Amino acid sequence: MTGRGGAAAGAGASAEMLYVRFRAAGDGGPDGDRGAPPGEETYEQLLRLLGQFTPVIEALPPDAALADVRGALRYFERDAAGIAELIRLRALAWYGVRCTIGVAGNPLLARMAAQGAAPGEVRRVPGDAVADFLDRKPAAALHGVGPATARALCAYGLDSVGRIAAAPPATLQRILGAKAGRAVYDKARGIDPSPVTPNAAARSIGAEHRFAHDELDPDRRRRALLSLADDLGARLRGSGRAARALTLTVRYADRSTTTRTRRLPEPTAHGPALTDAAYALHAALGLQRARVRSVALRAEDLCRAELAARQLTFDPAEDKARRIEAAVDRARERFGEAAVRPAAKLAQPYSRSAYRGP
Repeated sequence: MTGRGGAAAGAGASAEMLYVRFRAAGDGGPDGDRGAPPGEETYEQLLRLLGQFTPVIEALPPDAALADVRGALRYFERDAAGIAELIRLRALAWYGVRCTIGVAGNPLLARMAAQGAAPGEVRRVPGDAVADFLDRKPAAALHGVGPATARALCAYGLDSVGRIAAAPPATLQRILGAKAGRAVYDKARGIDPSPVTPNAAARSIGAEHRFAHDELDPDRRRRALLSLADDLGARLRGSGRAARALTLTVRYADRSTTTRTRRLPEPTAHGPALTDAAYALHAALGLQRARVRSVALRAEDLCRAELAARQLTFDPAEDKARRIEAAVDRARERFGEAAVRPAAKLAQPYSRSAYRGP
C-alpha cells in the first residue's frame, strides 16, 4: 500500500497551479489582507493581467482566481513561483492591488498555501513537502470541509489533517457517508483531481450594499438584505438559473469581515426564499451593536432553473407571491428595473455594487 507521503507527493509533484487572492494595497494598514476586494472593473483588469501569462484561468469572484501556468514556464523561462512573483509585482504597480499567491500542484493545495501566507506573499508547496504542509492543519482548513463536518470529525479525535489522512477510508465513510468520506480522505492526502476550468459557466452572482455611515441599526441592515435578495432573485430569473446556496458577508468598521453560507432547502430564484435565508444568516451572527460598513449576498452553486425541482406546498399565499413576482419581472423587462421595487429600495441612499461569477 502506498504511504501517505507517497500519495501526497504524487498529487503535488509539479507545482504549477496558482491561487491568487486580490486585496487593495494600503487599505487596512500593514495587514493588506484586510483590505477591500477590488471593484468589478479592477477585478476584470486583474483577470486580463493573468491572461498575459496563461489562458487557463478560472475566475473566483469577487477577489480570487485560479491559474494553470504549465504552458507558460518555458516561454517565460521561469518556474511557477517566478511567474507568480511577476504577477504580484505587476498587480501592485499597475492597479495598486496586493496579491497573495499560493503555488502548488493542484487547486486544493494552492488555495491552502495562499490562505496560510502573509499578505502579499508568494508561498510555494513543493511536491515532496505536501505531507508536512498538511500534517498539523485543523480539519476545517481543508477546502469544502465546513463547521458541521469538522465537528463530526473532531468528535472522533480527527481534529487535524494528518490524523484524517492516517484514518482508514472506511472509518471516514462511516462518519461522513460514502461520497463525503472518500472526498475528505483524498483532500487530507493532498489529492485534488479537479482541473482549472477556463471560461466556466457562472457559479455565483452577488451584490454588495455599502452604507453611507457605519450602521448600528439591525432593521436598516435587514432592509439592505431585502433589497439585495430582490436584486439577486431578479438576476437569477432573468438568466434562467437558480441558487443552491446563499452566502452573506458582513464588513465591519475595522475592515474585518464575517462570512457565512447556508445551503437552501431546494434550488431557488424566488425572492422571498432568498430573503428568508439572508435574514436567517444575519440573525445567526448575533451582531448586537456591531458597526457594519457593508453587507453582501452571493448566490452560489448555480444550476439551470429548469433542472431545479420545486416542492409543491398547496399554499395559496405562496402561489400568489410567485404570480406577483412573475408580473413584476414582466413590468421590469418592459419599463426598466425601477418600475417596480421593494419599499426598502426607497430608503436612505447607499452605494451598491454587483459582481458575478465566471
